[in-house]
Amino acid sequence: MGQLSERSAGAAWEHLRRLPVWLPPALLTLAVTVTGLGSAQLWRDELATWSAATRSPGDLARLAGTIDAATGPYYLLMHLWTRVFGDSTIALRVPAVLAMTVAAGLLAVLGAWLVDRRGGLFAGLLFAVLPGTSRYGQEARPYALATMLAVLATVLLVTALRRPSWSRWAGYAAAVAALGLIHLIALTVLAAHALVVLIAWWRGPAPAGIATPAQPDAGRDRRVWRWLVAVVPVALLAGPLLIKARTQQSRQLNWVHLARLDDLTALPGGVTQSSVVGGLLVGVAALGAARLGRRALLPVGAVLLPVLLLFAAGTVVPLWVPRYLVFVVPFACLLAGAALAAVAAPAALVVVVLAGLLGLPDQAALRRTHEWPRSAPVDYAGAARVIADGQRPGDAVVYSPRHSWLFLDLGIEYHLGDPPRDVLVTEDEVRRGDLWAAECPEPARCLAGTTRVWLVVSGRHAEPLAAVSGAKGDALRADFTVTQVWQRPGLTVALLTSRPDR
Repeated sequence: MGQLSERSAGAAWEHLRRLPVWLPPALLTLAVTVTGLGSAQLWRDELATWSAATRSPGDLARLAGTIDAATGPYYLLMHLWTRVFGDSTIALRVPAVLAMTVAAGLLAVLGAWLVDRRGGLFAGLLFAVLPGTSRYGQEARPYALATMLAVLATVLLVTALRRPSWSRWAGYAAAVAALGLIHLIALTVLAAHALVVLIAWWRGPAPAGIATPAQPDAGRDRRVWRWLVAVVPVALLAGPLLIKARTQQSRQLNWVHLARLDDLTALPGGVTQSSVVGGLLVGVAALGAARLGRRALLPVGAVLLPVLLLFAAGTVVPLWVPRYLVFVVPFACLLAGAALAAVAAPAALVVVVLAGLLGLPDQAALRRTHEWPRSAPVDYAGAARVIADGQRPGDAVVYSPRHSWLFLDLGIEYHLGDPPRDVLVTEDEVRRGDLWAAECPEPARCLAGTTRVWLVVSGRHAEPLAAVSGAKGDALRADFTVTQVWQRPGLTVALLTSRPDR
């Protein structure tokens, strides 16, 4: 039986060897990420993407000026996408699927250049089966695009260092500029690029871990200057975004705490979406780094330098969010691929399969919900169905809390399409250039004349009116009674009717 399994693994390896190195990882990533693509509801961050992407370019500009400048270019890209492909859950997530698929293929190519063909292939296959690849490859947010562009920029850097020319440096410059526009924090990968370029300029590409064809040394001293010219566009484009985003930090990241040392130990599990798989990846990557020697300079730098830079910044200002570092995962996989390339192909494939099996519980969980913890989903669709089933002309809806990162109003509007009148809104989020609408300062006055109100409250509450605070809660309790209550995961919906003596 063991010999049969070994022969099967050997046959599988022979089939893989005949294919282009990028094709198996790309196809596997595509297959994994499209599986259950629409199973989980849009979660709060994706609802923000939907809200922004369905606005006009002018409205997007106002939003960028108010709260979300750093994500503005991504929202504009998604605006163009939704104009063509619509705003269904699957349509919103397809760009991330495509980005992760391309990232896996590019990773295999990069691994083949820096290690060998087997190292690139195993790196790409391992990346494909990570729960984090599915998680961020199934999310309408910029992390998958940032991952793809970080790998693309690194591939183009290696190309330019191996065979320097202005056209290759121009391609690198375009990739880096796009990376900065999509995800500012991903630009920390430039620290690794700068280190490699500096060593290649000082001592040549080989000490920098970049194998090159035989060529004269006359062009060596120009590499660093060409790299500096190549990063000028990103400074011009991303610089203003960075300055504007810095002024919005108190609103955009008011939920983030300062980084602590134990955050570093939790990072592998955070970016791979599985503590067990994250630990396995770190262990195998460390073996690969030891095997590569100086060839590990680029991938090791592309993992450690962004992590250390963001952690250092995060100890001073609230910036440390593990998913912001998803773009380093392919480089960790590249190091792991180098370790797997040193063993027999069947054994390496077993490690890839093992990583996939260990991640299965997390793969299943993230297809139920993108919320964290996975045991705390928010059923916007279920709440919307309750309202749709009982809605009558003239009904109103009230949300509590309104100014919450749960985006209760966006969740109901997305799934309901034509929700009841949002009776307390005085200026919607689009006109405000914000993610939240402005509410009536005198709720009792705005509720006057309304006989039925659908109340949507975050959390599970047997007495939903008691959960509404402030003047809004006082007005509702004074003029309405609870007729019926429905509890859905993460939400409570109540139908309120006006008091007879009102």
